[in-house]
Amino acid sequence: MDTEAQPTERDRSSRPFDTEDASEPTGPEGRSRFALRLAERLPGGRITLTLLLCLLFLLLLSTFVLQPFQIPSGSMERGLRIGDRVLVNKLAYRFGAAPRRGDVVVFDGSGYFGDAEYIKRVVGVGGDHVVCCDKEGRLQVNGRSIDESAYLHPGDSASTVRFDVVVPHGTLFVLGDHRSNSSDSRDHLGSPGGGMIPLGDVLGRADWILWPSDHATRLVRPEVYARVPAGEGAHG
Repeated sequence: MDTEAQPTERDRSSRPFDTEDASEPTGPEGRSRFALRLAERLPGGRITLTLLLCLLFLLLLSTFVLQPFQIPSGSMERGLRIGDRVLVNKLAYRFGAAPRRGDVVVFDGSGYFGDAEYIKRVVGVGGDHVVCCDKEGRLQVNGRSIDESAYLHPGDSASTVRFDVVVPHGTLFVLGDHRSNSSDSRDHLGSPGGGMIPLGDVLGRADWILWPSDHATRLVRPEVYARVPAGEGAHG
């Protein structure tokens, strides 16, 4: 006679639960429960949690995607006035893209321009031969004279400082639109780096004027730069 005890229905039902069964869900339902518990611990509950998440989103947005920038001086007049707020696209030069002639860029000038962020127009990229001025007093890039009347400050010449430079690869030559009131690459030609801006110090491209509302507009690249031929390359 078989004496081994056979498990009864009661025995089977009384087995401890598997740890997998007992664990809390890790999907959307689990995340919802976590958020509710977190909200219960915060003063103000869900409202406080919502505000914190919004602040975190805005912080990430301004750090990696879009950042407002206030124009501190008149160096970019007439287009950008003192106090204007522009929106800087920080993804414009990611994923293989690079600044182009005519772009308005914001860059970190620490170590060569000054310990601050600056906004200027790109007139020369790596390999470009930039000269001022031609016989008519115009800026010349790779042998092509540039008509800057669309953005140059009224009454300003292309430059009262004469220069003839080749832009090293990995750098930019930048000028303000208000040439008589701008500290830019021309002022640092004799300094280390020759007034050139390393690409790694460019924070992004200014795409929009956001404020004041009556001055809000999109910033577009002047068409004149599209006709400039490619540079032959930096020397040395």
